[in-house]
Amino acid sequence: MLKGFTHARLACGCRITFRDGVEGSPVTVIVDEKSPACRLSLHVRGLPLFDYREALRPSTRLGPPEEEEYEEEN
Repeated sequence: MLKGFTHARLACGCRITFRDGVEGSPVTVIVDEKSPACRLSLHVRGLPLFDYREALRPSTRLGPPEEEEYEEEN
């Protein structure tokens, strides 16, 4: 499921690792090493970075109006 990726480095310098997730989230991202230059208090070594799955929620915005079917006349 992870397709060969085991770790990555964030822009702040922290290194993260990927592990199999739980139901509802296929991948868990863990902070493996916190960079000394990182100022984010949310990055704690050994703890997961949480994904609130906002992208998978249904949209609350109104979509464009649906068009009626179009048929050519011949």
